[in-house]
Amino acid sequence: MDVDKVFHMTGGVGDTSYARNSSLQKKGSDMVKNITLQTLQELYLATAPKSLGIADLGCSSGGNSFAILREMVDAIEEASRKVLLSVPEFRVYLNDLPTNDFNSIFKAVPEFYRQLRQGRRDGGPSIYVAGYPGTFYGRLFPSECLHFIYSSYSLHWLSRIPTALYDEQGSSINKGGIYISESSPPAVSKAYFRQFQDDFSLFLGSRSQELVAGGRMVLIFLGRIGASHADKGNSFLWELLSRSFAILVSQGEVEKEKVDSYEVHFYAASKDEIEEQVKREGSFEMERLETFEIGEEVEADGGNKILSYGTVVARTVRAIQESMIRHHFGEGISLDCLFKHYARLVDEEMAKHEIRPITCFLILRKI
Repeated sequence: MDVDKVFHMTGGVGDTSYARNSSLQKKGSDMVKNITLQTLQELYLATAPKSLGIADLGCSSGGNSFAILREMVDAIEEASRKVLLSVPEFRVYLNDLPTNDFNSIFKAVPEFYRQLRQGRRDGGPSIYVAGYPGTFYGRLFPSECLHFIYSSYSLHWLSRIPTALYDEQGSSINKGGIYISESSPPAVSKAYFRQFQDDFSLFLGSRSQELVAGGRMVLIFLGRIGASHADKGNSFLWELLSRSFAILVSQGEVEKEKVDSYEVHFYAASKDEIEEQVKREGSFEMERLETFEIGEEVEADGGNKILSYGTVVARTVRAIQESMIRHHFGEGISLDCLFKHYARLVDEEMAKHEIRPITCFLILRKI
């Protein structure tokens, strides 16, 4: 499967869209927002550029990117006033794969500008927003044109499904699973880890050429605690999705062979693995690396109905995985049934306090 041509968050603003189902990602980025903005201010005060280049890698098509961007602009204005500097112009590059719903992004730009102008007598700073389609596993931007790179809940996606997951006949060696699980052969975790090493090294090397000296990266992505790949965190959430597929198989809704050949291009790295790759690549100094969990909050569906945590997770995963699932299984698969089972399984496991999804928060400075 050519991930670059298939994978995208569900576009538009419908009930199953990413725009309507990305609250968990927003909560996660908000938990470290103050540190993100402080890092940006420190970078600005150290470099004082007249034109500040910012890139959001994996921006998707919801409102999360514009929400953090508005706060970045406010943070730079605040820092400028304190040291009596003129506010710089902003060059903002929104990046995602070519299949992303960039139309929704471009339609949101006028409203973004309007909100920025509110309450400002001078109309606010000059901000130039551009869409940059392409994979971030490779070069995207001209040399040394960026000061700050931000990526929220994107880097756990690999550039491809590891080829080592399939034997010479093209059959998966991870039958019954769509990611690393307790029943997976050791070769499965090795294949995913090697793909992560290749991808993350390529990512770091590419960004080092695009950032100015002293430029910063703030990276937020899913990970794990400890050496075991089959933990009770993000790995277990994929295990529950595997069980949901198995229910459809038992009901005759999906062929078992199709499930056996389905794998996700995902990897939850540990802190040790991240640190090792940063040191090995050598372009960046690690200023911060920590992990945190997002609370088990419930939320409303836009009306009076309160959604369970399992339902929120199921809607979030569906908005992310729908493009890949439909491509592999065909349009005939009932995603409503699949994710109804998934929501129930997540709620059942959460009642036992057995799921602890981990987020990694990483700040790097270009040497």
